[in-house]
Amino acid sequence: MRERVVAACDGASKGNPGPAGWAWVVADESETPARWEAGPLGRATNNVAELTALERLLSATDPAVPLEVRMDSQYAMKAVTTWLPGWKRNGWKTSAGKPVANQELVVRIDELLAGRSVEFRYVPAHQVDGDKLNDFADRAASQAATVQEPAGSELGSPEPPPSPDTPVKAPRGRPAAAKKSGGGSSARTIKAKFPGRCVCGRSYAAGEQIAKNAQGWGHPECRTAEA
Repeated sequence: MRERVVAACDGASKGNPGPAGWAWVVADESETPARWEAGPLGRATNNVAELTALERLLSATDPAVPLEVRMDSQYAMKAVTTWLPGWKRNGWKTSAGKPVANQELVVRIDELLAGRSVEFRYVPAHQVDGDKLNDFADRAASQAATVQEPAGSELGSPEPPPSPDTPVKAPRGRPAAAKKSGGGSSARTIKAKFPGRCVCGRSYAAGEQIAKNAQGWGHPECRTAEA
């Protein structure tokens, strides 16, 4: 039996809410994607897609084997690692006394986490040299959201296509060309002081390069696409 399983999961929503999908991927001993699954959710929010991806991953892995889960959703991670104990004590109510959002999914994940060793690791999304497992899950979830069809290794599906949200790595010795945007948006990028969420529905981490979009700060490529 393996000492530890390394995996990643991700969700996507095209519009938030909009056509949504989920995906998970389990790596082999060399941390190369070995087994994966993705599925459609119809119309749903990004948070529902992220939690569904985690629930499906936990359901598909052996609870007797320690699991490392890589995610780019701070909401999903905090929901099950930081906020969940307090929600349970409060009868599944927030500190403000309101019902916990997506309670059914959170309760199911809590049940699946009981008695097993799971380590959660946050990895930023859409990085040129980002985490390969998270990138695979991100691409699979995005494809499932777009085509609204299931996919996976057991179905014989090909590897999901590249994500348009991930910047292309510039050739060695040549800086990536700066893209110009229209509509009055600034071409300037800065390092985010705090984690946040782009208009595309994907999160960005503190220290990640962001740019001003028409609806706020987010990924530079989303600003360009919007122009």
